[in-house]
Amino acid sequence: MQSVGASLRSASRTVTRAVPAHSVASSSQTFQLQGIQRRNMALRMPNFKNPVAWLRESLAPSIRQRNTQEEVEAARKQAAEKGQLSVFESVPGVGEDEAGKEAVPAWMKKTYTEHKYSTANFKISHRKLNLLSRQLAGKPIDSAILQMMFSEKRASKRIKSMLVVAKSHAVKLKNLNEQKLVVAESWVTKGPLQIKRYDMKGRGRAGIKNHPHSRLHVLLKEGKTRAELRDEERARKLKRIVSAGLVREDVPIRNPGPNWAW
Repeated sequence: MQSVGASLRSASRTVTRAVPAHSVASSSQTFQLQGIQRRNMALRMPNFKNPVAWLRESLAPSIRQRNTQEEVEAARKQAAEKGQLSVFESVPGVGEDEAGKEAVPAWMKKTYTEHKYSTANFKISHRKLNLLSRQLAGKPIDSAILQMMFSEKRASKRIKSMLVVAKSHAVKLKNLNEQKLVVAESWVTKGPLQIKRYDMKGRGRAGIKNHPHSRLHVLLKEGKTRAELRDEERARKLKRIVSAGLVREDVPIRNPGPNWAW
């Protein structure tokens, strides 16, 4: 009986394998599968046929297509007509005029002839700082910086940094000629902060100790140094001197002084 049952089962398997599937049933299953795939793609749901491919497509970084300038301008114009521009696009730019071109700032249109700069208030006596100020006045800017580089005064480093910054501002922001920059003026002022402290002395006495603050100002101009002006003045005075020369001319002496008048 067991052998008969086994033979019947094997015969049924061969029959089922030999009988072809119904064409209508197979096509309906295909249509159902395609419909499920289209629905999953529309709803961005995982594709059960190949979920790994769906994960790769959904998680992979997509490349955004770059729009042309004409398309961007058309979209911006359409948004402006609907009143949907952002706050940043509705406000005009800082450096743009009515035509949309970049306007030149007012400080670049102006022609400058000088540049004033100063240090911050720092702890130093105005008398000590004035010694350095007298070194700078009338010198070219490069010579003044060189003087501060080799000065042994404690405030020279601060003044050298101030001169370098002043030179950079005068050249880049005010379009002054770097080769002709001269420290035309240099002066010192007392700072607003004059700290006073007790100075304890012997025999129960006390005094007042001042901690002064000062600042140095410079005025840079395009011009000649004091040495050049001095040489020009000397040449001008020498030019006015009229000597008799090697050959005496027949010119009468006018307004002779009292010579051998005794």
